[in-house]
Amino acid sequence: MSVAVTVTVNGKTYQNEVEPRLLLVHYLRDVLGLTGTHVGCDTSQCGACTIIMDGAAVKSCTVLTVQADGANLETIEGLAKDGELHAIQRGFWEEHGLQCGFCTPGMIMTATALLERTPRPSENEIREAISGNLCRCTGYQYIIKSIEWAAKHGAPTRVEVMP
Repeated sequence: MSVAVTVTVNGKTYQNEVEPRLLLVHYLRDVLGLTGTHVGCDTSQCGACTIIMDGAAVKSCTVLTVQADGANLETIEGLAKDGELHAIQRGFWEEHGLQCGFCTPGMIMTATALLERTPRPSENEIREAISGNLCRCTGYQYIIKSIEWAAKHGAPTRVEVMP
Protein backbone atom coordinates (compact mmCIF):
# COMPACT_ATOMS: atom_id res chain seq x y z
CA MET A 1 0.00 0.00 0.00
CA SER A 2 1.32 3.45 -0.93
CA VAL A 3 0.33 6.86 0.38
CA ALA A 4 0.41 10.12 -1.59
CA VAL A 5 2.54 12.88 -0.09
CA THR A 6 3.28 16.43 -1.16
CA VAL A 7 6.24 18.28 0.31
CA THR A 8 8.10 21.43 -0.57
CA VAL A 9 11.85 20.92 -0.38
CA ASN A 10 14.18 23.88 -0.85
CA GLY A 11 11.37 25.79 -2.56
CA LYS A 12 10.36 23.04 -4.99
CA THR A 13 7.16 21.02 -4.56
CA TYR A 14 7.27 17.24 -4.92
CA GLN A 15 4.39 14.77 -5.08
CA ASN A 16 5.12 11.07 -4.65
CA GLU A 17 3.56 7.80 -3.61
CA VAL A 18 5.50 6.34 -0.68
CA GLU A 19 5.36 3.39 1.65
CA PRO A 20 3.82 4.49 4.97
CA ARG A 21 6.94 3.35 6.88
CA LEU A 22 9.47 5.24 4.70
CA LEU A 23 11.65 7.48 6.84
CA LEU A 24 12.02 11.07 5.68
CA VAL A 25 15.82 10.75 5.49
CA HIS A 26 15.43 7.90 2.97
CA TYR A 27 12.81 9.82 1.00
CA LEU A 28 15.16 12.79 0.67
CA ARG A 29 18.16 10.67 -0.28
CA ASP A 30 16.66 7.80 -2.27
CA VAL A 31 13.58 9.32 -3.87
CA LEU A 32 14.63 12.94 -4.34
CA GLY A 33 18.39 12.34 -4.68
CA LEU A 34 19.27 14.93 -2.02
CA THR A 35 22.21 13.08 -0.53
CA GLY A 36 23.56 15.96 1.54
CA THR A 37 21.32 14.74 4.36
CA HIS A 38 23.43 11.97 5.87
CA VAL A 39 22.40 8.71 7.50
CA GLY A 40 24.68 8.30 10.49
CA CYS A 41 23.54 6.12 13.32
CA ASP A 42 20.03 4.90 12.48
CA THR A 43 19.07 5.55 16.12
CA SER A 44 18.49 9.35 16.14
CA GLN A 45 21.58 9.91 18.29
CA CYS A 46 24.03 11.62 15.90
CA GLY A 47 22.09 14.40 14.16
CA ALA A 48 23.78 13.89 10.77
CA CYS A 49 20.32 13.73 9.17
CA THR A 50 19.09 17.06 10.59
CA ILE A 51 16.98 19.19 8.27
CA ILE A 52 14.62 22.10 8.84
CA MET A 53 10.94 21.19 8.78
CA ASP A 54 8.47 24.07 8.97
CA GLY A 55 11.12 26.22 10.65
CA ALA A 56 12.36 23.70 13.22
CA ALA A 57 15.48 21.55 13.14
CA VAL A 58 14.44 17.88 13.11
CA LYS A 59 16.30 14.61 12.77
CA SER A 60 14.83 13.27 9.55
CA CYS A 61 15.50 9.69 10.65
CA THR A 62 12.80 10.17 13.31
CA VAL A 63 10.08 11.39 10.93
CA LEU A 64 8.02 9.24 8.60
CA THR A 65 7.61 10.79 5.17
CA VAL A 66 3.82 10.67 5.57
CA GLN A 67 4.19 12.86 8.68
CA ALA A 68 5.87 15.49 6.49
CA ASP A 69 2.95 15.66 4.06
CA GLY A 70 2.28 19.36 3.39
CA ALA A 71 5.49 20.50 5.12
CA ASN A 72 8.16 22.93 4.00
CA LEU A 73 11.55 21.25 4.24
CA GLU A 74 15.02 22.68 3.90
CA THR A 75 18.13 20.62 3.36
CA ILE A 76 21.80 21.52 3.08
CA GLU A 77 21.37 21.68 -0.71
CA GLY A 78 18.98 24.63 -0.34
CA LEU A 79 21.22 26.99 1.63
CA ALA A 80 23.61 28.33 -1.00
CA LYS A 81 21.99 30.74 -3.44
CA ASP A 82 23.29 31.64 -6.89
CA GLY A 83 26.67 30.11 -6.15
CA GLU A 84 27.08 32.08 -2.91
CA LEU A 85 27.48 30.22 0.35
CA HIS A 86 25.01 30.87 3.13
CA ALA A 87 26.63 32.69 6.07
CA ILE A 88 26.71 29.53 8.17
CA GLN A 89 28.41 27.58 5.37
CA ARG A 90 30.90 30.40 5.03
CA GLY A 91 31.48 30.33 8.79
CA PHE A 92 32.40 26.65 8.62
CA TRP A 93 34.81 27.50 5.79
CA GLU A 94 36.37 30.50 7.53
CA GLU A 95 36.70 28.94 10.99
CA HIS A 96 37.59 25.38 9.92
CA GLY A 97 34.46 23.91 11.47
CA LEU A 98 34.82 20.53 9.85
CA GLN A 99 37.29 17.74 9.43
CA CYS A 100 35.80 14.61 7.88
CA GLY A 101 32.60 16.51 7.04
CA PHE A 102 30.17 13.73 7.86
CA CYS A 103 28.36 15.63 10.63
CA THR A 104 28.64 18.97 8.84
CA PRO A 105 25.26 19.07 7.01
CA GLY A 106 23.39 18.26 10.22
CA MET A 107 25.45 20.75 12.24
CA ILE A 108 24.86 23.45 9.64
CA MET A 109 21.11 22.86 9.51
CA THR A 110 20.89 22.86 13.32
CA ALA A 111 22.91 26.10 13.42
CA THR A 112 20.70 27.64 10.73
CA ALA A 113 17.59 26.95 12.81
CA LEU A 114 19.33 28.39 15.89
CA LEU A 115 20.33 31.58 14.09
CA GLU A 116 16.80 31.98 12.75
CA ARG A 117 15.40 32.16 16.27
CA THR A 118 18.45 33.63 18.05
CA PRO A 119 20.51 35.79 15.67
CA ARG A 120 23.24 36.52 18.25
CA PRO A 121 23.47 33.39 20.42
CA SER A 122 25.83 33.08 23.36
CA GLU A 123 28.38 30.27 23.42
CA ASN A 124 26.16 28.40 25.88
CA GLU A 125 23.15 28.75 23.56
CA ILE A 126 25.22 27.40 20.68
CA ARG A 127 26.43 24.47 22.78
CA GLU A 128 22.86 23.70 23.84
CA ALA A 129 21.55 23.92 20.27
CA ILE A 130 24.15 21.52 18.85
CA SER A 131 24.02 19.13 21.80
CA GLY A 132 21.96 16.67 19.74
CA ASN A 133 24.57 16.57 16.96
CA LEU A 134 27.66 14.43 17.38
CA CYS A 135 31.06 15.14 15.87
CA ARG A 136 33.75 12.54 16.19
CA CYS A 137 36.57 14.68 14.80
CA THR A 138 36.68 18.30 15.86
CA GLY A 139 36.10 18.59 19.58
CA TYR A 140 33.40 21.20 18.78
CA GLN A 141 35.55 24.31 19.38
CA TYR A 142 35.81 25.17 15.69
CA ILE A 143 32.16 24.35 15.12
CA ILE A 144 31.23 26.85 17.82
CA LYS A 145 33.58 29.42 16.31
CA SER A 146 31.98 28.80 12.91
CA ILE A 147 28.50 29.49 14.26
CA GLU A 148 29.75 32.59 16.07
CA TRP A 149 31.33 33.77 12.79
CA ALA A 150 28.02 33.34 10.98
CA ALA A 151 26.13 35.23 13.69
CA LYS A 152 28.62 38.09 13.49
CA HIS A 153 28.67 38.22 9.67
CA GLY A 154 25.01 38.30 8.82
CA ALA A 155 23.30 34.96 9.38
CA PRO A 156 20.61 34.22 8.62
CA THR A 157 20.77 35.26 5.00
CA ARG A 158 18.69 32.57 3.37
CA VAL A 159 15.63 33.21 1.27
CA GLU A 160 12.36 32.19 2.95
CA VAL A 161 10.81 29.11 1.35
CA MET A 162 7.31 29.81 0.14
CA PRO A 163 4.61 27.11 -0.16
